[in-house]
Amino acid sequence: MSVKNENRQLPEFDVDSLLKSPTVTIRDTYCRGTCRYQSPEECTVTTQLVYPYRGVYVRHVGQNQTVAEANQVLFFNAMEGYRVSHPVSGGDASLTLVVEESQLHELAPLSLLQDGPRVTFRQPRLRVDARTQALVALLRHSLREKTAEPLEAETLALTLVQRSLGPRTTRAAAASYGRQRLVDRVKLVLASDLARRWTLADIAAEVRGSPVYLTRVFQQVEGLPLYRYQLRLRLAHALDRLGEYSDLTSLGLDLGFSSHSHFSAAFRQIYGRSPSEFKQSFRR
Repeated sequence: MSVKNENRQLPEFDVDSLLKSPTVTIRDTYCRGTCRYQSPEECTVTTQLVYPYRGVYVRHVGQNQTVAEANQVLFFNAMEGYRVSHPVSGGDASLTLVVEESQLHELAPLSLLQDGPRVTFRQPRLRVDARTQALVALLRHSLREKTAEPLEAETLALTLVQRSLGPRTTRAAAASYGRQRLVDRVKLVLASDLARRWTLADIAAEVRGSPVYLTRVFQQVEGLPLYRYQLRLRLAHALDRLGEYSDLTSLGLDLGFSSHSHFSAAFRQIYGRSPSEFKQSFRR
């Protein structure tokens, strides 16, 4: 889950500081996700960009909610109250970036910001592209493996933020309340079992909708076909787990791919290199 109030230490969280510099702070946060229903209201004291890369949770700001999963970047505005729930068990993990405010103001397009002296985002989240997902994984793995010098890590972090906020690589949700809630339910269904080979009928039964209507609404809201969105979730999970598997065939099979060649071809198509090549890149 995302970073909680920085003045509180909850046993449900493990927070690792990966980098702290005058320009950017990077933290890796794991949440056990034991709170199924909405938590008490909390806030952060700094504006943060949060990149979920494992699991799923829901962030509630007032009456609005955002499903946090690996296809999104979430904006946690300073002093903005929020609650969190975990409708899907298993916990979650996120990479959190806190960019020095004057630098963040320089990086963020004015169209994404509210008027005011502080950097405050209008949208609760943006959908990010595959290259952004790969940058999240590369930054996190290289800092954990201690193969990235601070200057390289800072540069990667600012590149990640710039790409996350760029109009060609992101997409803001634009839908009615009802359609957005329907899409949110579909995301939770997909995240509940990444390895399952879902059919439209299966998903429709879970959310009590028509397969045709679901297909049309999901494409309109997210700008991606439903099957493509699920593939991106699976491959983002692969990015997270690459360092844990010596046998990448097992990783592909565990994520529901039919064979190593199927997994490797899908990975290369999305990220531009094979799983083994990507693994070597952050270990170097």
